[in-house]
Amino acid sequence: MISPFIVNDKNLFLSRFPIAQVNRSLQAWDSADEYLINHITDQGLIDPDKKIALFNDAFGALATNFCHSGTDNPKILCINDSYISSQGISYNIEQNYLDDSKVEQITSLDSLPDDIDIILYKIPKSKAMLIEQLIQIKQMIRDRTSDKECIFIAADRAKEIHSATLKVFEKYLGTTKTSLAVKKARLVFCQFDSHFGNAQDHKSPFPTVWPLAHKSTNDLPSRDLTISNHANVYAREKLDIGARYFIENLPEVAPNTTVIDLGCGNGVLGLTVLANQPEAHVHFIDESSMAIASAEQNIKTNLPGLIEQCEFTINDCLSDIEGGSVDLILCNPPFHQNTATTDHIAWQMFRDSHRVLKKGGELRIIGNRQLAYHIKLQRLFGNEKLIASNDKFVTQSAIK
Repeated sequence: MISPFIVNDKNLFLSRFPIAQVNRSLQAWDSADEYLINHITDQGLIDPDKKIALFNDAFGALATNFCHSGTDNPKILCINDSYISSQGISYNIEQNYLDDSKVEQITSLDSLPDDIDIILYKIPKSKAMLIEQLIQIKQMIRDRTSDKECIFIAADRAKEIHSATLKVFEKYLGTTKTSLAVKKARLVFCQFDSHFGNAQDHKSPFPTVWPLAHKSTNDLPSRDLTISNHANVYAREKLDIGARYFIENLPEVAPNTTVIDLGCGNGVLGLTVLANQPEAHVHFIDESSMAIASAEQNIKTNLPGLIEQCEFTINDCLSDIEGGSVDLILCNPPFHQNTATTDHIAWQMFRDSHRVLKKGGELRIIGNRQLAYHIKLQRLFGNEKLIASNDKFVTQSAIK
C-alpha cells in the first residue's frame, strides 16, 4: 500500500514491501514512528552534524523523514536484519525524491561504528533480537573513544511495552523511563550507565547451539547434528514442532536433484535433505541475514564436505531466480510480517515457486490447518495433494 505519512507538515508517500503483495491495506508506518519523529523534532535533536542510527526501521518511515532534498541532511545509519526492510528504505527514499548521499545501510550482524550521536530504536517482536541488539549497542558505547553523549530513544505500540520489556532495557543499558502514551504508542528513554564493566558482563548468548538427532531415511547411518541459531532466527533452542513434522514428511530426493529451502531459517530442512541425499544441490534462501548466516554455519558444522553443493542467498522470496530451473522447493511460509498477520508473503512464495520450478517439479509446504493453503495451491498450480496432517499442521504438495 502507498500510504501518505504527514508529520510536521512533511508529506511523504511510503510503500510497504514487497511491492507486489496481495494485501494492499497494510500501511508502511505506525504511530510509534510518528511519535518518535515528533519528539525528535520538538526537542531539536537533529542537525547536519549529527549521526543517527536507526534500528529496525521496517520500511523507511524514519529514514525518509530525516532525509531532505537539500544538503543539510544528518548522517543516517540504518541497521536491519531484513532484506525486505532494506529494500523498502531505499525505494521510499527514491520515490520521495530525497537525497540518500548520507544514508548507509548495514545488517544486524555488522559491527556498529563508534561515532553515533543518536540511536532511534524500533523495538523488535523477538525478545532475543532485542537482547542481542542492546548488547551490541552497549559494547559500542563502552568501546567508543569519544566522551560525547549518545542519546537513546526506543518506540513501539504501548501494548507491546511491558514491565518485563523495560527491565531488559534497564539490565543492558541503564536507567530507563517511559513517556505517556500517544495514539497507543509509547517512547522509552535510556540513560547509559557510567560504569559498563568488562566485556564479559553481558556477553551475547547468541548464536545458540543445540543438538538434533537425525534419523536417516536411506542406507546412510543416523547421526547427531549440531544446530546453530542467531538471535533473530526462529526455534533458537530446539527444533520447533512444525519443522519436526515437516521433516517427517519430506519427499525422497534423487541424486543431482536441485532443491530450494525457501524461507530457510536455520536451514534444517535443506540440511536434512543433504544428510539423506549427499548428491543433492541445495539453495538456501531467506530475507534475514541472521538466517542465512545460521544456515551456512550449520552446513559447515555438520556436512563440511558438501558445502560446494550449497548456495546461500539473502533474497525477497525467489526474485531473480531463473525460471524453470529447480526440481523441488521446500517451504514453511510465514503468516505474519512484523506484527501484522498477513498471507501476502505466502502468496508471493507460491507464485515465485510456480515460476522457478521445472515442469513436473514439486512445491512441498507445511502450514497451520486453518490457513487453507490448499486453496492457493489449487489456484496457482491447478492441483494439490495432502501428504500428511495432524491436529495442528498439514503438509501439502503441488506439481507444476
